[in-house]
Amino acid sequence: MPIVFATRNDHKRIEVAALLALPLATLDEVGIGDDPPETSDTFVGNALQKARFTLARCGLWTVADDSGLEVDALGGAPGVHSKRFSPEQTGEANNQLLLELLGRRTDRTARFRCVVALVGPTGEEHVLEGVCEGQIAFEGRGSAGFGYDPLFLPVEAPGRTLAELTLQEKNAISHRGRAFTQLLGLLSRL
Repeated sequence: MPIVFATRNDHKRIEVAALLALPLATLDEVGIGDDPPETSDTFVGNALQKARFTLARCGLWTVADDSGLEVDALGGAPGVHSKRFSPEQTGEANNQLLLELLGRRTDRTARFRCVVALVGPTGEEHVLEGVCEGQIAFEGRGSAGFGYDPLFLPVEAPGRTLAELTLQEKNAISHRGRAFTQLLGLLSRL
């Protein structure tokens, strides 16, 4: 079954393609010029919103995700606003703001959360979630990955940030890797 991935983020597309080993059509490839909305205050709401928006425009099975970083010392922020955390809305500016807000605090526990929504043309809807626990480093390290990866120290890769892991290592423990691995199992049953 053809599946559309409701994103324009090339980094996400590369990660997900490596995980699923399935052909995924992009928004551009199915002729959707508008960006799906992300106006919910939850990851589940945003993932479903993006998937439903795309399905309504192309009529094909659609997968969408919403993910972000939750920092305990910041009351769960940036959360659903991870991409738009700083006024500049760039990875570098978001990371700088995060470091400024945390300062020298020692409680730096955090998690990446990813919610994946799969919707089908006959009304099927499935929601899956993946989480990666860790903490925020005092400075960025590594050149792989994107977003907050240079600052995130996953519990399962002691001493290394997500940006210091290979794509295969990252996909094995990341929030997105865990959510999309569940999607693989779901797709095999549909």
